[in-house]
Amino acid sequence: MPPDLQSPEIAAFANGFPLALGQAGVTLVMLILGATLYALLTPHKEITLIREGNSAAALSFAGVLVALTIPLCTALSTSASLLEIGLWGVAVTFVQLLVFRLTDMVLHGLPQRIQEGEISAALLLVGAKIATALILSAAITA
Repeated sequence: MPPDLQSPEIAAFANGFPLALGQAGVTLVMLILGATLYALLTPHKEITLIREGNSAAALSFAGVLVALTIPLCTALSTSASLLEIGLWGVAVTFVQLLVFRLTDMVLHGLPQRIQEGEISAALLLVGAKIATALILSAAITA
């Protein structure tokens, strides 16, 4: 038996689906923009290094993607508007760039170490980014 096209469930889906697509779209755009900005502003060129087979660069950039996604997902689930999601996206990207600089200060020469394929430096950077992302995510929900 086909579903009743006038049911409250179908109406709720029809009304909510476009909004859900818009919110997911804005969040995905924020992720792409944040990752692109990060790649442009860091001294080493992750994409080029990854194409050359540099595992440390791949690990580092994967950490960026995960670390940006965690708080963006939280913003998506808690925000009331597309603007709010966008604002959180900008804030998260800024903080992740700051974390890169702070980790570079601790490790001295982080970009060079990643260029040279040093996995241990990339792992520490990923850990710092994910830890920061989890804290940001919790702060968004507070």
